[in-house]
This record gives sequence, structure tokens and C-alpha cells, in this order.
Amino acid sequence: ALSPQAAWCELPCRVLLVLTSQRGVQMYEADGSTMVFWHALDVPELPAAHSVFARGIAAAGARFICVGTSFGAVLVFDIPPKGTNVTLSEVLEQHRDPITDIAAEQGQAPDGAGDLVTADDSGTLCLWSSGEEFTLLGKIPGSGSSCSSVALWNGLVAAGYGDGQIRLWEAGSGRIRAQVSAHARWIYALDLAPLSGKLLSGAEDSFVHVWKLSGNPDTDDIEIQHCHTECVTDTQVCGARFCDPAGDTFAVTGYDLSEILCYGTA
Repeated sequence: ALSPQAAWCELPCRVLLVLTSQRGVQMYEADGSTMVFWHALDVPELPAAHSVFARGIAAAGARFICVGTSFGAVLVFDIPPKGTNVTLSEVLEQHRDPITDIAAEQGQAPDGAGDLVTADDSGTLCLWSSGEEFTLLGKIPGSGSSCSSVALWNGLVAAGYGDGQIRLWEAGSGRIRAQVSAHARWIYALDLAPLSGKLLSGAEDSFVHVWKLSGNPDTDDIEIQHCHTECVTDTQVCGARFCDPAGDTFAVTGYDLSEILCYGTA
């Protein structure tokens, strides 16, 4: 089956490699040697033309891994410290459209801000607090464009959209704090470097940008400063990730590209 996503999920007690596909969710030990868990998608009654897949992966809290689905549900798996006794502990059903991405807090969440954000094809964002039961803290409605990628850092949600916009939202209040026309085409990848507040964006326009997020203590404004650009010629960028917590290096790939390109920003 087509495997649209893979991610290492780092929990305090263990690291798992999680794959999503049209058939479901697979979890492996971090080196990929042993399958720990397999979850087949329980397909609801959908029109024949509706494709079924899992998409969006994030570790949350002390022992949970969250995975999104094409029917808008977010599956919450409870991960034991060792062994294969993974259980589906909860299903979050606040989205009406396919989940596109899920992100956990990478910094320090302010009081009341929550530590998980989920996004869907309509551009709707849901903000959650993880725990024995996940609590919905707020919902940011979509504005007509799909939200393809999200990141969460120090109570700030960075969201990349199909119209090329990056918007920054306050996780606690849902208030928009900043917006930039970052790309000419669909943004497919966002990543955040937790030590520096750098933001990486990659899009169909073949450009990869590095931005710096910072707060202005005098005005309480959030500022986005452009730092660096790379153009991957004739390539629709579909994946981009920082390679270190400070955001000094990053890796990029694209559609029909059989390699991963690595760059430094120094």
C-alpha cells in the first residue's frame, strides 16, 4: 500500500517509527527491525469515490501517539514503556474533513495553551490538551484554503496553507498573530527548530525558505523575519525538515525525486 508518511515518535520511555498508509498504521522499533503494532483502518460508510488513508503523526504527552485519518478522526494510541501491548485509547472526532497534519508542542506551552494541534483539508485547526483524556481547548475555523502542515512552539501555532500563506496563531486564544505570503504555490512542508525559533517552509513553487520567529517585548507583536532561501530547480518540494534543533541544517525532497538534498544555512 502507498505509504504517505513516516515519522519517528519520541516519547520519554521509547522511540517508535510510525508509518501511515491507505491500509492503516504500522509501528516499528526505532531501527525498523521489529513491528510492534498494526492498526487497520475501520472504514466508515463513505461514498465509493472517497479514498481512505491515515495521515498526520505526532507523539503527545508522556505516552501517546496520535494519527489522523481521511474521515476526520484522530486516533490516540497508548504506548507501553516496552512490548507490543499498544491500545487505541481514544478517538478524537472534531474534524469533518480529512486530517492533513498533527503537531505537538516543541517548546514550553504557556498555561492554558494546550500541547497538540490538528489540521484538516478545510483549513480548520483544533487545539488540544493531552492527558488520560484529551481535551479540546479551541477551534480555529478554516478560511477557504487547506492547511497542509502545522508546527507548535511556545504556544504559537505555525500553519502553512494551499494558497502559499503562513499564518501564526496563538494556541491559547486562537487569535491570529502574524501572516506572510511565503510561497507562490501550495505549501507542503513546515518544520520548526525548537532551540532557535526558526521556521522552515517548502512548497510546490520549488522554493524552500527559512524564517525566524520572534516576539517584540515592547509591542507584544510576533515577528516573522526571512533568513534564507534555496531553490530546488524544477522540483515541487513536498518534504522539508531541519536536521538539528537549532535549525542550522535542513533536508529537502520533492515529487519524483529519488534523493534527499541537505543544506546548511551558515
